[in-house]
Amino acid sequence: MSSERWPKLDYAAWKDTKDTLHLWTQIVGKVRLALTPWMNHSWHVTLYVNARGLTTGPMPCGGREAQIDFDFIDHVLWLRTSDGHFRQIVLRPMPVAEFYGEVMAALKALGVTVKISPTPNASPGAVPFDQDTAHASYDADAANRFWRVLLATNEVLNHFRTAFLGKVSPVHFFWGSFDLAVTRFSGRKAPIHPGGVPALPDDVAREAYSHEVSSAGFWPGGGGPVDYPAFYSYAYPAPAGFAAATVKPAAAFFSQELGEFLLPYDAVRTAAAPEVALMAFLQSTYDAAADLGHWDRAVLECALGAPKKVRPI
Repeated sequence: MSSERWPKLDYAAWKDTKDTLHLWTQIVGKVRLALTPWMNHSWHVTLYVNARGLTTGPMPCGGREAQIDFDFIDHVLWLRTSDGHFRQIVLRPMPVAEFYGEVMAALKALGVTVKISPTPNASPGAVPFDQDTAHASYDADAANRFWRVLLATNEVLNHFRTAFLGKVSPVHFFWGSFDLAVTRFSGRKAPIHPGGVPALPDDVAREAYSHEVSSAGFWPGGGGPVDYPAFYSYAYPAPAGFAAATVKPAAAFFSQELGEFLLPYDAVRTAAAPEVALMAFLQSTYDAAADLGHWDRAVLECALGAPKKVRPI
């Protein structure tokens, strides 16, 4: 098991595992989607980073609570209920169809009645989970490294979150797009989103972007122009001049194709102080969005939080 805080994460080397794990997290995420009441901006569907992997957190199921956890240290999927029952699935190389079948069987054995759509999200033309025998890779070391990147990033994003008094999302993992994100809101409504996001219903996209946002996070890469892990930051709607804003650190740049700022993960991993480099990216891209978008920063912001230190009033 890697113990590095910011380990190497070679996209080409773990791509097959990433693609399989992406689909596995979608299966688990869709269980949460099916059991949890709808929350603004789809915050009810996300997974959360914890001390061993990713978790759904507690989900209501007929007077009980259920929880599903990916453990990337012992490489086990835990399915537990609040009345003390549990099932385990060993994370190992196996087809998505087999993983789907084992998860559904485990939930049934626990008395958790749930039906999910077998169609993967954010993957136009994808094979349904119960028919997918092509994606079957699982490199335990790579999965552990990915989780450690999420763990370190989660800490920095949560610290960044403490400096905002306005509406701000939790730091959470979106299994559809396979990224860890945090989002700040100006408090003002945004223009209706045009929709057209691949494999995402337009009404979901429009609700997600109903208000002005500055959003940032980590994505392991895959498809399109980004075949490497990277941190990202974008604004919706993007204010005039946003793409030309000067941001930090020097390795950060604006992707015209994606419409957002990117900072390669390796630029953070190899920095003398990775947390400082990432915080500079988060702060400078937010500054650009807030200043150019004319956010009421004096009302929305405060100093970064610190342990045992009450925010002064």
